[in-house]
Amino acid sequence: MSDRNRADAVYDALLQRQGERWVQPRVERTRRVLELLDDPQRTYRVVHVTGTNGKTSTSRIIESLVRAHGLRTGLFTSPHLERFTERIMIDGEPVSDAAVADAWDEILPFVDFVDAELAAADDAPLTFFELLTVLAFVVFADAPIDVLVLEVGMGGSWDSTNTADGDVAVFTPIDIDHADRLGATIREIATVKSGIIKVGAAAVSARQDAAAEAVLRAAAAEKDATIAFEGEQFALSDARLAVGGQLISVRGLAGLYQDEYLPLFGGHQAQNAALAIAAVESLIGGGSQPITGDILAEGFAQASSPGRLQLVGVSPTVIVDAAHNPHGARALVAALGESFDFDEWGVVLGVLADKDAAGIVAELTPIASHVFATAPDSERADDADLIADLAEAAGLPVTVHANVADAAEAARAWAAASDRRAVVIAGSVVLAGEAVGLATEEDWKAGWAE
Repeated sequence: MSDRNRADAVYDALLQRQGERWVQPRVERTRRVLELLDDPQRTYRVVHVTGTNGKTSTSRIIESLVRAHGLRTGLFTSPHLERFTERIMIDGEPVSDAAVADAWDEILPFVDFVDAELAAADDAPLTFFELLTVLAFVVFADAPIDVLVLEVGMGGSWDSTNTADGDVAVFTPIDIDHADRLGATIREIATVKSGIIKVGAAAVSARQDAAAEAVLRAAAAEKDATIAFEGEQFALSDARLAVGGQLISVRGLAGLYQDEYLPLFGGHQAQNAALAIAAVESLIGGGSQPITGDILAEGFAQASSPGRLQLVGVSPTVIVDAAHNPHGARALVAALGESFDFDEWGVVLGVLADKDAAGIVAELTPIASHVFATAPDSERADDADLIADLAEAAGLPVTVHANVADAAEAARAWAAASDRRAVVIAGSVVLAGEAVGLATEEDWKAGWAE
């Protein structure tokens, strides 16, 4: 069997488990498997990242900056856009098929043992995300890596990733999401997320709602940890549009960084970069040593954030952004206004059923000239007609399309009628992945960005 087939078989085996939405507030099951494996997650330093939006982009920038220091890095994020190996990155590249298949063979006897223990206790087997987390930790230990940048799956305190001890805890903006699991208020959600702060660790945070800030400060004090907030100990002082991205200036914890080129669009990405700088300053040098100019330039130059304000098409311009909740949609609208000069936007929109579709539509309404309603290729997808109804209720012209390929084709045709029009594909990470995949297919190459 080829390595590709072996890796695909691993993913198939994971899919047989209870899915990523099956989340219980406990880490004991994951911890049990890791103990049997001699705790591979304790063999490298960890930067642990949580929040509501911006987690993946911030994680990717942190990883790039750490790698620019000459350290071997791991990056664990979720979900993936096209293939599950994207979730487990080593030195900026998806894990090899052979490495993931070998790690699966390594953990399987222990997985079977713990599943048997759970069955004896009349408990369900280990879940998709629990096992994916274990698999990733083993891959990183086998590599081996120096530093892991670890994105929380959901929440914080009881997430499977919290079996690792973060040297640095990173908090992107906290807002309402996954309310059925994390709580109905920002205070409740922040309380769950604050659980990634470890005793004596360093924490850095984006600007937060007052309730979230109070929770994070209290959690840090309880754990005898330091905490630095954007706007106080560090700040984004300037951001200006540049070709292919922006020039940003940041007051870090330990240094001043002037007019650094960041190849990402949007004010929120500039803020993510400022947060990433503070995180890396905290990890390397304990917050007292600045990042040298060459290292910062190299780290930013190799930073990317697929599916987040990603330019995938030209003539007409096509942007892909996950924007899977109202907070993300709000950031998208602001970024489109800051970074692009178009009069009309055609919005290809598909949302998963567990998301606030009405809230997403409301945030996108100010920039949407036409909505091309569709559905992501997922059992969890909202029906395209429901999205169309929400758009119509908001007073927007709308058409319904069977899939993202049809919707994108119609949107591109609409945008081609004027050089003042462009297309944005948004509403779901699943939809973003499909759109990025379309841009690489033979029939779509004409007019799409490489």
